[in-house]
Amino acid sequence: MLGLVFTEFVELVEDKFSPEVADAVLQDVAAPHGGAYTAVGYYPHGEMVAMVGALSARTGVLASDLLKTFGGHLLERFTQAHGGMFARHATLFDLLSAIDGEIHVEVRKLYAQAALPRFAVLSRDERCLGLLYQSPRRMEDLALGLMAAAARHYGEPCRISHSTYSGPEGDGTLFTGEKVAG
Repeated sequence: MLGLVFTEFVELVEDKFSPEVADAVLQDVAAPHGGAYTAVGYYPHGEMVAMVGALSARTGVLASDLLKTFGGHLLERFTQAHGGMFARHATLFDLLSAIDGEIHVEVRKLYAQAALPRFAVLSRDERCLGLLYQSPRRMEDLALGLMAAAARHYGEPCRISHSTYSGPEGDGTLFTGEKVAG
């Protein structure tokens, strides 16, 4: 996984809990590099899973809730660092529809080794979007947190649900976004 994800997670833990909790989580995980993550490095996905598990054990917050919160944190960072990208997409559904065809293309230019999840639009109309998520890392809750934060960013109330999917596109998680009256 891209080091930026790790450095942002540590920052989230420091901000939402404390620097001491962040240090304790890094000690709990006992990463071979001592938890000295760099934004441009690459680290095993298992270390992120271990960090989320250690934080959950220390705080009593469900791992799924921590990942959703982290998704919101990442979206905020992305809007700060890549505001132009968000400005180019007028709506939440426009942004989500551009993940694979545009956003991940740009990410790969910067981080050629990045193993990114796949997002495919299965259905879309003015009110509903069906988005297939496929990744061996199974970070659906992180993706859900990102999507919910993006809906808030665009000021578009949206109910987002997810379910297991198996179809001609392969297996994955189907996210369904449904705009609700604001």
